[in-house]
Amino acid sequence: MAIYLTLALVFFSFVGVSAARVVLTLYSLELGAPPSVVGVLGGMFYLFPLLLSWPIGSLADRLGSRPLLLLGAGFGACALLLPYFVRNVHAFYVAAALSGLSLAFYHVTLQNLTGILSKPHERARNFSNFSLVGASTNLVGPLFAGFSIDHSGHAVTCLYIAALSAVAIAILLMWGRVLPGGNPPAVHAASTLKTLGNREVVRMLGASSLVQLGTDLFQFYIPIYGHAMALSASAIGAVLATFAGAAFVVRIFLPRLLKWIAPERLLAYSFYVGATGFLLVPFFASAVMLGLVAFLFGLGMGIGTPLTVMLMFSRSTEGRSGQTLGLRLTVNNSVRVLGPIIFGAVGSALGLPPVFWINAALLGSGGLIARSGAKQTSSTE
Repeated sequence: MAIYLTLALVFFSFVGVSAARVVLTLYSLELGAPPSVVGVLGGMFYLFPLLLSWPIGSLADRLGSRPLLLLGAGFGACALLLPYFVRNVHAFYVAAALSGLSLAFYHVTLQNLTGILSKPHERARNFSNFSLVGASTNLVGPLFAGFSIDHSGHAVTCLYIAALSAVAIAILLMWGRVLPGGNPPAVHAASTLKTLGNREVVRMLGASSLVQLGTDLFQFYIPIYGHAMALSASAIGAVLATFAGAAFVVRIFLPRLLKWIAPERLLAYSFYVGATGFLLVPFFASAVMLGLVAFLFGLGMGIGTPLTVMLMFSRSTEGRSGQTLGLRLTVNNSVRVLGPIIFGAVGSALGLPPVFWINAALLGSGGLIARSGAKQTSSTE
């Protein structure tokens, strides 16, 4: 029951965060906020996940998941109640930060909980299901926010989204005691720096950050490239949708793939396929061909995230998996902040094609990192 409870919490919590991003952005525009303010608002969503994912992971090891998930749900509810009662853009900054704080508590705690509740032979299936539910929330959340705004207005939509956090709180109060508790002795037994002293953990941090960088920059630069190729907004949206669809489909088959191919080797293949996608983009200008390239990219990188989470968990010290996964999210969120800035400068200086080719080379290096891990694993068996 506990794993199904976890997946239910993933759905309600992530739908709430995804919908919050949409309603706060559109609400601020409705109130006359300029694009610069909206950009800062978007950055506020990632402030606390960047700063607190690692400490929250340590707390998850020490205290268990239930109190942290209740905190996350509470912050998520407050994030949406604030703009309902205080309707100005400055309040929205606080609301976005609170929503990001909610995500920081949810993300690392629920990932860690999925690993703890899974026996070794169940991890592939459970992390695959986690990623599938997470991917579905990226569809449900914006749709929920959009239809609610059209039918009830921005302010009332905030209440609807806050109700999702209330559902999560109710689930935790009624059934949360079945979730495992913390393990304080194991947390205090090792130093924090010991996590970074694990070469396999550092290797997977590098691989995970490259997965995040590649995925984010592909979604960031495809609209820019499509606009330069005079594609319509709907055509660009369709190209991005093919990427999302491929990522969803390949995650369904992840458990079966892992029965045939070792995890590190499969991760290396995913990097190589993703690199091929980046490499091909500048050679095409039509929506159909770019859609096929995006589908190829999605098939490769779609399994990168669940694979790196699963591998990070399996390489963590017993009793410190939350801290390890929190460190992963900290590094990934740093990449999410710095990547667009760095490659925006590269694109301005060299043009768009080099951006795609440089990223292809980076993903290729990710494949080499994963492949070296696979060789070390096979040599120790």
